Amino acid sequence: MKRVKEVFMRSRLIAPLAMALMVALPLAAASQPASAQQVKPLDHIVAVVNEGAIMHSELENRVARARDQLEKRGVTPPSDAALEQQVLDRMIVEEVQLQMANDANLSVDDTELNRTVRGIAESNGMSLEQFADTLEADGLSLAAVREDVRRELLMRQLQQRRVASRVTVSEREVDRYLEQQSANGDVRYRLSHIMVALPQSPSQAQIDEARGEIERLRRRLDEGADFASLAAAESDGGQALNGGDLGWRSSAELPSIFTQAVPSLEEGEVSDPIRSPSGFHLVKVADREGGQGRNLTQRDQVRQTLFQRKANDEMEVWLQEIRAGAYIDNRLSGASGS
Repeated sequence: MKRVKEVFMRSRLIAPLAMALMVALPLAAASQPASAQQVKPLDHIVAVVNEGAIMHSELENRVARARDQLEKRGVTPPSDAALEQQVLDRMIVEEVQLQMANDANLSVDDTELNRTVRGIAESNGMSLEQFADTLEADGLSLAAVREDVRRELLMRQLQQRRVASRVTVSEREVDRYLEQQSANGDVRYRLSHIMVALPQSPSQAQIDEARGEIERLRRRLDEGADFASLAAAESDGGQALNGGDLGWRSSAELPSIFTQAVPSLEEGEVSDPIRSPSGFHLVKVADREGGQGRNLTQRDQVRQTLFQRKANDEMEVWLQEIRAGAYIDNRLSGASGS
C-alpha cells in the first residue's frame, strides 16, 4: 500500500507543479514600469483565513498569471471580477492546507526540493541554469519558484496523510476491474469538467439552487457557449482555471461519478447534469482513443489505478470539508471597490 500511495503522490504532483510555474508564481515588481509602481495603491487584505491573510498584491499577481495561462491555452478569460474570485477561492483553499501542514509540523528538505525543481527544468527540456535564465527573462526568479514548489510539496504531504491514508483497494475490486478491462478494452478519454458545488449537509433549497445553476450552464452550452471559457468563469471545480480540462483518463481512471455517463458520450458531447455528494457536474468528452483492447493483467498496476481513482474522488470531498471547517472572511467585493 505504501508504494501505491507514493504513486498517488507522484501522479498528482505533475499538473499542480506545472501550474505553480504558470499561475501561482508572483510577477516581479521590477517587470513593471516605474510609473506604474508610483501610482500603485496601498496594499490591503482581500481575505482572512483563520489566523492568516491574503493580500491584494498577492491576488493581483496570481490573477495575472492565470489570465496569461488561459490565453496561452486559447481560452477566453472570464471577466476580471469572475477571474479574481476563481483565483482567490483557490488561494483560500491553499492557505487552509498550508496552515494545516504547519500545525502538523510538516517540512520539505532541500534534497527533495532540489530534485523536484530540477525535474521541472528537465521536463521543459532545460538544464537548471537554463531554467533560471528563462525565469529571469520572464521577470521571475529561481528562488521564487523554489518557494512555490516547497508550498506545493507541503500540500501534497498533507494530502497524503489526510486523503491517501484513508483509501484502500480490495482484492475483489481488482478482480472486478480485470473483468471489466477484458470486456471494455483499452479506451482513453480526454475530459473537461464543470462543477457547481454543494456545501456539507445542504438544505433542500441549496440543492434546488445548485441544480438550477447547473441546468442554466447546460443551456448556455446548448446555445453555443465555449465549454472551456464557461468553466473558467463559472465552475467550482479544481481545474476551472485550466478551462475545466481533466486530461486523458483510461476507463478505470474515470472519477466514479462519471463511469456511467462517459462511455456513452460521443466526442464533443456534454453529459446531462450529474449529482454527487459534492455538487452537480457536467462532463465533456473532448477526445477519445483506443478500444482495440489491452490486457492489463498485472495486479499491482490495477491496484494503483484504482487507488488513484478513489483518491481523486476523496480529494474533492476533503477539500470542501477543510474549507467549510475554516474561518474565512472573503473581502474581495468590498476591497475591489476601495
